Amino acid sequence: MTPTASEEPAPVGVLLCNLGTPDAPTPAALRRYLAEFLWDRRVVDLPRPLWWLILHGIILRTRPARSAAAYRRVWTDDGSPLLNISRRQAADLDAELDRRGLPARVELAMRYGRPAIAEGVERLLEAGCEKLLVLPLYPQNSCSTVGSTFDALGDALRAHRGVPAVDFIAGYHDHPGYLDALAASIREAWEVRPPGEVLLFSFHGTPVRFRSEGDPYYAQCLETAAGVAQRLGLSDERWMVTFQSRFGREEWLQPYTDETLKRLGAAGHRRLDILCPGFAADCLETLDEIAGENRELFMEAGGEDLVYIPALNDRCDHIGALADLVARRVGRTGDAPG
Repeated sequence: MTPTASEEPAPVGVLLCNLGTPDAPTPAALRRYLAEFLWDRRVVDLPRPLWWLILHGIILRTRPARSAAAYRRVWTDDGSPLLNISRRQAADLDAELDRRGLPARVELAMRYGRPAIAEGVERLLEAGCEKLLVLPLYPQNSCSTVGSTFDALGDALRAHRGVPAVDFIAGYHDHPGYLDALAASIREAWEVRPPGEVLLFSFHGTPVRFRSEGDPYYAQCLETAAGVAQRLGLSDERWMVTFQSRFGREEWLQPYTDETLKRLGAAGHRRLDILCPGFAADCLETLDEIAGENRELFMEAGGEDLVYIPALNDRCDHIGALADLVARRVGRTGDAPG
C-alpha cells in the first residue's frame, strides 16, 4: 500500500555491524568473548569434537589472561575503543541519513558480544521497520566476517514468524567515497609529518586455503590498496600490502606484517607509515598490535619510527561514504533539498 501525503513511510532499519569486543579487560570477560568468537565455524572450521577439545582444553585456559592484558593497554575510561567508536558511527550515520531526508533508523550490533545482532534486529522491528538493510563494517568481503554476519542475521530472523524484507551490503572495498576517505586521512597525516619511505597497507589475515575455496577477500584487499595508492600518486616501490593477526599453525595470507617490518628495519629503512584499511574503527588489532607491538618490532630491527595512521572511525567523509551506501539501497541519493 502506497502511503498518502499525510503518512510517514515506514523507516528502513539499518543494522550497522562490527566484530565485537569483550565487556571488560578481564580474563573472565575474555573467556566468554573468545568462547563465542572461536566457536564460530566461519572463524575456525575444524571438526567440532576436535576443536572443542583444543578450545576448552588449551586455548580458553591460557589465552584469556594474555588477551585481557592486551585489552587493558587500549581500554579507556569510557570502555572499549571499538564499542565507543562504533556507537559514534551509528549516531552520526543516523543523523546524516536524517539530514538527507532518508526514512531510516540506525542500530548498532556486534557479531560477538554485545549489543548482539539479534538485539539490534529486535529493536528495529519493534520500531516499525518493514525492511532491514544490514551494513557490516568490513569493506573487504570474507567468509569469516561478512559470511559470519549473514549467518547470525539468519539465526536472529529464525525466531520471527513474519520475516521482513532484507538487503545486505556484502562489502564496499572499491567504493569511491571509502577510497577517497582513506586517501584523505593519509594526506592529513602527511601534512603533520612528512611521508615515510614506504606506506604499508596492513589487512587482517585469513588462512590461505580460504582464497582457493572461493573467498574474494585477498583480491579485494589488493584492489583497495591499489585504489588508494593511485589516488595518492604513489609509485609501486612506495607502497605494499601485508597481512596481520595470524592464528594457529596453518599458513595464512602473506607477506606477514610483523615479518615484513622486521625485514624492512634490518634492510635500512628508518621510517615507515602503516594503516589498516580493513578496520572501520580502531580496536585491539590496530592500537595494540600495530601501533604498539609491531612498531617495537620494526624499531628493534633497526628502524627509527613506525607511524600508524588511524582508522577512518567517525570522520565526516567516512560517515558520508557509509550514508552513500545506504542511500543507494534505500532508493535516494544526494543531499536533502534546501
